[in-house]
Amino acid sequence: MKAEFWNEMYKDDSYRYGESPNEFLEEQLAVLKPGKILLPADGEGRNAVFAAGEGWHATAIDYSERALEKATELANRKNVEIDTIHGDLTEIQIPEEEYDVIALIYAHFPPSVRAEIHRKLSRALKPGGKLILEAFTPDQLRFTSGGPKDPSMLYTNEMLEEDFSELEGINIYEEATELSEGPGHSGEARVIRLLGSK
Repeated sequence: MKAEFWNEMYKDDSYRYGESPNEFLEEQLAVLKPGKILLPADGEGRNAVFAAGEGWHATAIDYSERALEKATELANRKNVEIDTIHGDLTEIQIPEEEYDVIALIYAHFPPSVRAEIHRKLSRALKPGGKLILEAFTPDQLRFTSGGPKDPSMLYTNEMLEEDFSELEGINIYEEATELSEGPGHSGEARVIRLLGSK
């Protein structure tokens, strides 16, 4: 999917995935001391804006210019500051051992670059840093609540275990859940969640 696809997706003033944070991310950040958090593929910025409101130095990455414009607009309305980076995650230089938390919330990448991106992000965590991930499983294809329709872009336990093998204490589990994240994520869903430490 090219940037043009996402720019078109996000062209309206409404927020396709809502303005509230992902519930799993909210739960995890509640038990962590605020520091530097990186949110790759954060779209319209709901998660970065939430994190900033909780005291985190939040950086959102996306390759849709329109998404990042809306993220900045949302941050301004919520009276918080976020950093934004526009670009492709395969090309952006991300410093190693830079972030306390990296949160991948519905950041689905094609197989040709997925492992490369995941390993780059693992290296960007500080020692002791945490990785938080929520994404759709192949079982999500049975539902209409969101996510890629290409099975190769949906995530399994084995896939994530291999991609994030540099991390320690990895906990991966699948869940049936009910999504209420704007019109883009609404209804019964099948998700996979990962927690890991550097």
